[in-house]
Order: sequence, then structure tokens, then C-alpha cells
Amino acid sequence: MAEKRDYYEILGVDRNSSQQELKSAYRKLAVKYHPDKNPDDREAEDKFKEASEAYEVLSDDRKRQIYDQFGHQGLEGNGHSGPSGFDDVFSSFGDIFEEFFGFGSTRDRRGNRVQRGADLRYDMTIEFMEAAFGTEKTVEIPKLDSCSDCGGTGCREGTSPETCGQCHGSGQFVQNQGFFKVKTTCPYCKGKGKSIPNPCRTCRGAGRVEVSRNVQVKIPAGVDTGSKLRLSGEGEASPSETGPAGDLYVMIKVKPHKFFKRENSDVVCAVEVSFVQAALGDEITIATLTDEKTLKIPKGTQYGDTFRFKGEGIASLRSGRRGDQVINVLVKTPTKLSQKQESLLKEFDRLDSNKISNKLKNLFKSI
Repeated sequence: MAEKRDYYEILGVDRNSSQQELKSAYRKLAVKYHPDKNPDDREAEDKFKEASEAYEVLSDDRKRQIYDQFGHQGLEGNGHSGPSGFDDVFSSFGDIFEEFFGFGSTRDRRGNRVQRGADLRYDMTIEFMEAAFGTEKTVEIPKLDSCSDCGGTGCREGTSPETCGQCHGSGQFVQNQGFFKVKTTCPYCKGKGKSIPNPCRTCRGAGRVEVSRNVQVKIPAGVDTGSKLRLSGEGEASPSETGPAGDLYVMIKVKPHKFFKRENSDVVCAVEVSFVQAALGDEITIATLTDEKTLKIPKGTQYGDTFRFKGEGIASLRSGRRGDQVINVLVKTPTKLSQKQESLLKEFDRLDSNKISNKLKNLFKSI
């Protein structure tokens, strides 16, 4: 097992720091490494837990005195083993999280903490044109929803819940430690503050049942692969009767198009022209996202030259302004020629003073 770091070193303070200095140091670390701000970052989560454990000890005068005198070993025999996970850290520091940066339980109108329903994720694949102009989809979402038979109370019809005799309705056990309160969820009522002597037959007292709901998803123009849409309240119902439902997050993936390729708000396409069209110039018809437009190919166009149709791209999600359509010209060399075509090309070659062989002759002459 790796040796524990010094608590003062973890918080970046000296051993004579005041409680306010400890609090300020912990606040900076908690904001920086909080898991909500560092999703799927195990290193940040470990640092968050480490800082929380250090602050939990040093902010308690009795534990701090033991630690200063005997170190980590002194705490092991005094009922302290450190927070074991994020849920433990959160329950222990709920008040200070709300004070620092708004993390914490949702509260009802009376100011009591209630548990929010779980958020849900739905992965949606859409066509290129649907992403360019927006669309609306109906999706079926399986989730835990409020029981319609008991209205989410968990009680059988004609009955009502009773106040939990252990936590007296608070849903929590509270213990004062220093300047903040340590609260743990009541294990008897699981934080609800109520017991249900006559549970609903449908949900068996849970207040929620598994259902599938159809949800309308409006997809705005300009979304791209990786875009995330949030539908407030379309997640799972709260385990608490008065708690808010979670949210539904729709993750977008856009199928590739056979002609267009997206680059930010621009759309890029490639068109082939013959070397005669490139040399003499021409007018060709190009498909756009909405219709067709005529593109003038000037004389002497080279392979890889680009042209633009202004405002024919995709609308920006932020500004709504459309990008451009970028056309890459590819000069196609013929593979089959008639005798007359070959004869004409040979005559053209004979008259061409700019062909590569002439340039090389001139180069060697100059040398």
C-alpha cells in the first residue's frame, strides 16, 4: 500500500494555518478536482478524495491535534479511516459544497433536501441533411417513472406514509463537527423521512415503475457528431415523491454524405472536369445543399483549384449564419482516345512551347 501523503502538503498550507486558511485552500482544490468538472478522470477524482480527507481531519480540532502529534497512525486507532468513495465524501461535505460552488442535493419548497432523478443518455444517428437543416424525431425511452396508481407516494390507496421513527422525518442523521454539519442518510427510510406500512401493489412501495415513454426531440440546424442535446425533466423520476426528475441527454452522430463533406460550417465537394474544360473554360452545374447552381470554370484552371458559393454551407449553432460551399476542381485525364483526338493532341504538343521537355532543354542550356 502506498504511503499516505502529509495532509498539510496535500492542501498546500503550513502547519500553523488557521481554519479559514485551511478552508480557502480546500475550496480551491475541491473546485479544481470535483468529479462533476472532471468526468471520467480517475486522477482528478483521487486528488479530490485526498483533499477531502485531509480537510476532514485538519478542520476538526481534536483530529488535527492527534495528527500533529502522532501522524496517520494516531488517527487509525481513533475511528478515522478516511472517506471511502465519492458518495461518502459528498454526504460528509454536502453543506460546504453548496456554500462553495452550488453542488449538493436539490431542495424542495420547504428547504429540505430531496434526491433528484437519474439522468439518461440516448445515442441518436441522423442523416447529413437532417443535421444541416434540423429535424424532429420521436424516440422511445425506457426509464423509471412515477407510479400512476399511487402518484409516486408508494402507498396503497386510502393509506398514507408515516414519519420515520428513527430520523423523525428528516431523512438524515446530523452531527456537528467544527463549523459545518456532517449528515448521513438515514438507513431505515433511505433518506425519505417516511415509512410505508401499506405499500402500493403496483410499485411495491417504491413510488416508481419501469415504463417506456415516447419523447419528441427537436434537433436544431447545424448539429454535428458529438453535439449533445439536453431535455430537461425527461430523465428518470426522483426516488423522492417531491424531488425533480432527471434530464435526458441525446448524443448526436451524423452519417457521412456521398458528395458533401463538412468542415465546421463549410461544406466541401469535389467535381471533375476535362482538361479541355480546364484549359478553355466552361460552365458546369453543381449540386448545393438546397438546389443547383452554375459554376464558371475560368480558362487555365488547374487541378486542385477551389471555388466558393457564399452562404451555401451549414448554419452555425451559435450565430445561425451559414458557411460556404467549397468546390475542389479535379482535372480528369482521358484514358481512351480516337485516332483523330490523338492526332490533334500530338499537333497541340508540337505547338506547345511550355511543355516540360522544352523547359528542361532551356534549363540545361542555361547551365
